[in-house]
Amino acid sequence: MKTALVAATLAALLLAGCGSEPAADRAEPEQTTAPVAAEPPTPAEPAAPAPPIASAQTLTLEGYGGLKIGKPVPTGSPWAERGAQISDGCTTLSAPEWPGAYAIVEENVVRRITVNDKSKAKLLEGIGPGSTEAQVRKAFPSFVAEPHKYVDAPAKYLTQPGDDPRLRFEIDDKRKVSLVHVGMMPTLAYVEGCA
Repeated sequence: MKTALVAATLAALLLAGCGSEPAADRAEPEQTTAPVAAEPPTPAEPAAPAPPIASAQTLTLEGYGGLKIGKPVPTGSPWAERGAQISDGCTTLSAPEWPGAYAIVEENVVRRITVNDKSKAKLLEGIGPGSTEAQVRKAFPSFVAEPHKYVDAPAKYLTQPGDDPRLRFEIDDKRKVSLVHVGMMPTLAYVEGCA
């Protein structure tokens, strides 16, 4: 009889479990482990600065104001001889649209373009008349220094080594850029223009 009682109890317990909620409706057991913390997002790399963009006021090794180093003056260009010319083989051109700039033409091609502080011209590096010698040396560390012909030190010329066309800066006695020249040797190094 004892065995029958145990069997009946067991059967009752089994039947009670079978009659409960379907498995899908049963509550999940509670999670006993702590959730893993998500790693914070890695900060994005700072974007590289955009390269400078050339504008109409950008002086380049190729030229300025529609003039190209090593090329004839374009037909219909505003650049023209103004005032008396000192030499037959060397002429100086200017254009009202490009104040503070002049070009030297030899053998019918543009050999040099010069800009001064009346010009808004700048190189892509942002350097132009009024920039400091330190800014020039930082942007162009390989430029060769020579004493200035007419102004005492610390005035000097800083000239790009290598092949033409190239740059030349005139640094004044306050260590500021007074003139920027772009062109071809030997015209690039003319101290008195066409004189």
